[in-house]
Amino acid sequence: MRVGLISDTHDRIPAIAEFVRQMQAAGVGMVLHAGDYCSPFSLKPLEDAHVSLAGVFGRNDGDRQGLQTRAQSAFGAELFESPHSFEINDTRIMLVHDIGDVQKRSVASHDIVVHGSTHQQEMKTRGDTLIVNPGEACGWLYGTPSAAVLDLDTKQVEFLSLTGPEWRL
Repeated sequence: MRVGLISDTHDRIPAIAEFVRQMQAAGVGMVLHAGDYCSPFSLKPLEDAHVSLAGVFGRNDGDRQGLQTRAQSAFGAELFESPHSFEINDTRIMLVHDIGDVQKRSVASHDIVVHGSTHQQEMKTRGDTLIVNPGEACGWLYGTPSAAVLDLDTKQVEFLSLTGPEWRL
């Protein structure tokens, strides 16, 4: 099963929509969002694409109630406080905005940890745990919007970047 990984979208609707399009083309049916949507309208590209979404709140989500209401009523998505642990196909996953908020033993008790906050793409392993930061979908800090696709069966990560001139700030 392939899932999309996205974080730090910060209301950049065109980038969110393009990543969702690329993820669907790659066979993704579910997106995991590691926080900092910012406003409820940033969920629209996911809603329009009819993809499943599980996400956590970040530090810059000002209207959490509005995000929660839109997610639940518009397309049945689930947004949780960070961190959030769950299983998909016997794979234990932790979704967290800032990995610095999580104890090392909690990280170690998961197969995969997806986080955001730093706005930088990163993939590493700590013991048997795969830790992935898909980067900043907004591109506001580093100039290149980024996301990722994760194959849950193989733990292979494909990083996505929007590098064309139309994405530069």
